[in-house]
Amino acid sequence: MGTLAPNAVPLTTVLSDTVAAARAAGRDDLVGRLEKVAGRVRDPRHRIVVTGQRGQGKSRFVNALLGLDICEVGDDTTTVLPLQLSYGAQPRAHLVLADRGADESRVEIPLADIGVVDHRSPLAAGKQVVRIEVELPNQLLADGVVLIDTPGVGGHGSTCTAGILGVAAAADAVLVLSDASTELTEPELTFVRQIREMCPTVAVLLTKTDLYPHWHQVLEADRAHLTRADVDVTLIPVSALLRAHAVRLQDAQLGLESGFGALFGFLRDRVVTRDHAVTRVAVARELSSAAEHLALALGSELVALRDPALGSAAVNELQSARTAAADLQRRTASWQQTLADGITDLVGDIDHDLRERLRGTARTGQEWIDEHDPGRHWGAIAEWLTGTVDTALGENLLLTHRRAELLAERIADHFAEIGAVDLPEVHTGMDDERTLVGSGSLSELEPDIGFTSKVLVGMRGSYGGVLMVGLATTFAGLAMLNPISLGAGLIVGGKAYRDDKSARLARRRIEANAEVRRFLDEVAFQAGKDTKDRLHRIHRALRDHFAGVAERSLRSIDDSLRAAQEAATMAATQRAERVIVLERQLNAVAELRRYADSMHTEQGRTGGTVSG
Repeated sequence: MGTLAPNAVPLTTVLSDTVAAARAAGRDDLVGRLEKVAGRVRDPRHRIVVTGQRGQGKSRFVNALLGLDICEVGDDTTTVLPLQLSYGAQPRAHLVLADRGADESRVEIPLADIGVVDHRSPLAAGKQVVRIEVELPNQLLADGVVLIDTPGVGGHGSTCTAGILGVAAAADAVLVLSDASTELTEPELTFVRQIREMCPTVAVLLTKTDLYPHWHQVLEADRAHLTRADVDVTLIPVSALLRAHAVRLQDAQLGLESGFGALFGFLRDRVVTRDHAVTRVAVARELSSAAEHLALALGSELVALRDPALGSAAVNELQSARTAAADLQRRTASWQQTLADGITDLVGDIDHDLRERLRGTARTGQEWIDEHDPGRHWGAIAEWLTGTVDTALGENLLLTHRRAELLAERIADHFAEIGAVDLPEVHTGMDDERTLVGSGSLSELEPDIGFTSKVLVGMRGSYGGVLMVGLATTFAGLAMLNPISLGAGLIVGGKAYRDDKSARLARRRIEANAEVRRFLDEVAFQAGKDTKDRLHRIHRALRDHFAGVAERSLRSIDDSLRAAQEAATMAATQRAERVIVLERQLNAVAELRRYADSMHTEQGRTGGTVSG
């Protein structure tokens, strides 16, 4: 390979050479891991999620960011499905569908239909609509940016926070939009905190600064709120309208006032640069691991060829190491039992946490409904209920994420004998897009009767009072309609109206409580299914990761032992030739190891350890 320097030799070249060496050694397990990280180097896509409460201008912002009118913009809700925008030589759009037990399928749709297609589209043919994927020949997208525009959080019957958090866990950055009309609300602060826990790179964008002259005060108030909440995110004021005008008029001053320059700086420094550093750390880790595994077999064989006595000792050491590795393999049941018990406990705890949160919400809602008229306040009840449920689902997902990470650390302790092992990623990734369209709907209550109907109710009640008292007073020589009979009619009519009003209120309360229970049952049913699927994916990810760790360790020792034993029986005429080959290969592996070490050193100088 020659002398390698991190800045002189392209990563793709080093990875290709390492893949070739691992393939020549018959190490398909190493080849798979190296090709995966090589694909990440060749295609460095940066996934950026755009999210926020409803009506914050997400679609207009995406249009301004790309300099295109691709997303539907309007006063009503315009984004009902996740929209993924990536680079393509020709503009085209696909509807991504999912069917139970089957892989995702795609149906091509016209670009003009992006804003009108929803989850009830006949194109879905009964399947679940996951997202819309759009490819565009756009410069920003050509640089590797993939934008994901999500449905708005909050609103009547919408519960998609957990899905957005799942998408955020696999994102390189999340942009949370909040317009400059008001300060960050408590639900928004909670949402930003949840997002920040799932993704390390988050910015809150204060949008529509062109509409609100007081946006500077709102910006300072938002900064104070985030500081008090101990949420470490970047706050950037932007105006999509000014950005659109700046692009159309090629006006640099308008572009500066739009705030998009600061946004692009954030994306460059905190997303592209950070992702590049994370990729280099992953490459260095994989190169170092591959060099260690390859050197073990080559070194053992070379020692046995050069000095049979040392080779015999090396064989004995390898046999001891293999015994330890085989013991670790036999004790696979130990870490797998920890995994199985941990997942079982996790399923029970997460399910209990979700049910407890939803039951608390149901109790609070019922108490409020029993003390107020739900007919008058149904809109406020619906907004509170969906917001509370959305927050509960988000907190439940965060608990799942934290507990899964702790479980991975406990399993890693079983592998302490072979040194520190890398922990796998436990997030669920894009599968949570399936929950972004909401998991329940809250119906409207039957409206109360009108003024005319209320008058008729009173008149029906008063008629009986007038008739009864009027007949009785006729024996005293009075007319049917007299002050006494009319007064009795008023009293009886008023009581009939009050009784009917109480009956109608009780009926509305019963209907409201039933609707709340039905909504929570729908949410619990869907959320329970999503949670089980999520935990199954986490279970498989942990199992496959640690099984691979055990298998690679045992295979390296087996290869080394076999190579050393074969070297001990090799003919003398072949030894010299084989030694030359092994020395050349070991020199290449040593260079590879030095390259990986220098990458670690370089990363330490430029930014320290990058958390992924």
